Amino acid sequence: MRAALITGAILLLAGWLLTTPGSGIGELPAHTPDIENGETVFWAGGCASCHATPVEGRRAQGDAKLLLGGGLELETVYGVFHVPNISSHPDAGIGGWSDIDFVNAMQHGVSPEGRSYYPSFPYTSYARMTVEEVLDLKAFLDTLPAIDSPFVDHELGFPWSVRRGVGLWKRLYLDASPILDVEEGNAVLERGRALVEGAGHCGECHTPRNALGAMLEDQWLAGAENPDGPGKIPNITPGASTSGSWSENDLVYYFESGFTPDWDTVGGSMVAVQENLARLGDDDRRAIAAYLKAVPAIQEDE
Repeated sequence: MRAALITGAILLLAGWLLTTPGSGIGELPAHTPDIENGETVFWAGGCASCHATPVEGRRAQGDAKLLLGGGLELETVYGVFHVPNISSHPDAGIGGWSDIDFVNAMQHGVSPEGRSYYPSFPYTSYARMTVEEVLDLKAFLDTLPAIDSPFVDHELGFPWSVRRGVGLWKRLYLDASPILDVEEGNAVLERGRALVEGAGHCGECHTPRNALGAMLEDQWLAGAENPDGPGKIPNITPGASTSGSWSENDLVYYFESGFTPDWDTVGGSMVAVQENLARLGDDDRRAIAAYLKAVPAIQEDE
């Protein structure tokens, strides 16, 4: 009996330690924030697509994309995630956060209170950004309007409602190393990788996941179930039945204009993504296209 109690206590302690949220980093590099680059990161990351307050039940458009009061509801197989306020409001938003608070949230999935964020917030991708990019983003967010909107907690079923378990999930799946090896010294591909794998977090929608919701990196960008609605997110590797045959120039034009090579138009959730990509510089759109053409081709199931 005593041995069983000791064993149980050891297992409980091990479980508690394995599920700790982590502490993130305690010190930042010296850096003077670049607000202009922060805006580039903002659009590359599509922050407004989730965090801008919906207008009359629809995703925000135009200048309303800069009103980051949250409120969007994401219905998933795990339950409903309520997207939070990330405006500069000191109480309702993140205006009261320190730079370290922001970096630890973005790259380590840890809140200022020391709790794990659910990976519906794609910090597994943002972990691949540089700390300097993250600080630039915060500097830009600090210039945007403060929105006083209430906090709404997620509505998740068991076991997903046990937030403590996310600490173990992060031990298994939070990895800042690059996914795709690109030609060393090729600045265009390196920039494309940074945008696609990091700030752009393209894999979060376009890559299939395992039973615990982690991306299957051996099927990188091969298409997946829609995380917040019906239908599927398409394969965007060179093996795709549609975009796989597009040239780099076709991709660049699509990102800028929303038109495909056969003059169809962007649709679904990609509309917001394309609108964000249109705000990037041509060099960045070209870097994304070059990276996508360098991804190993994965053929679609017939």
